Amino acid sequence: PAVLGTMLARSFDFLDEYETKPKEQLPAELVSIENATFSIPMGLEPAEFLHGAFTNEAQADVSIRFMHGTTTLGFVFNEGIIVTVDSRASMGSYIGSQTVEKCIPITPFLLGTMAGGAADCQFWERNLGKLCRLYELRNKERISVAAASKLLANILHSYRGMGLSMGTMVAGWDKTGPGLYYVDNDGLRVKNERFAVGSGSPYAYGVLDAGYRKDLTVAQACDLGRRAVFHATFRDAASGGRVSVFHVTANGWTRVSTDDVADLHTLYSAEKVGSATGATRPSPFDPEH
Repeated sequence: PAVLGTMLARSFDFLDEYETKPKEQLPAELVSIENATFSIPMGLEPAEFLHGAFTNEAQADVSIRFMHGTTTLGFVFNEGIIVTVDSRASMGSYIGSQTVEKCIPITPFLLGTMAGGAADCQFWERNLGKLCRLYELRNKERISVAAASKLLANILHSYRGMGLSMGTMVAGWDKTGPGLYYVDNDGLRVKNERFAVGSGSPYAYGVLDAGYRKDLTVAQACDLGRRAVFHATFRDAASGGRVSVFHVTANGWTRVSTDDVADLHTLYSAEKVGSATGATRPSPFDPEH
């Protein structure tokens, strides 16, 4: 306590000197603090340097193009919504993590997916979760999927051209039933029953389109989403890690499974060998077995 009291007294003495004495009579330590600045490279004005960098304007001195990749997928069927994601975080050829959670809980009835910049998706979708909770407290009812996705789209539209990188799906269930929306960093908002987002999406769409039906059982739908993202991770170097499957129903969302892509490769390869030799080896995810 005595030492703290001495420090506080000295601080107040400094403050009194600073306010009452001319600058030329101030102690050197006070003058140096007052004149402190952040150093930047000579001849560089950050605002001018970054002008147009994110909008790819022709006159920009630098063009910032983030290298990112992922595979996320969602589709609506009679029993709800299936959302499937991989877990690899990469920047070009550098793989930063194999265990990223690309499904971000917004509320117990709303899920968001991550594609683009990890920090942008995590921050703004968590921010959306806060806004959804405030809406629920004010209005005494859950926010609709349409309204939640519109909130996110409006926020992102206000930051157009400022460097955000997001391609997210908002999936959920409200009093009108299941809802699936795509929202990106330009404020684009689209409703549909099937989406695949990210660098691996063309491969995922191929598998999804081949097996999609509205009358799939839950087990069949989970298997379809899992296979679609797995095949995308096999062909797309920026996707990989684990494949996680989520199911959204009227009771909220649940995590169905999380499988390492190496394990899935072993299982699916065995199926392929079995079918080529005429063996009757069932799919490990076939609901009939």
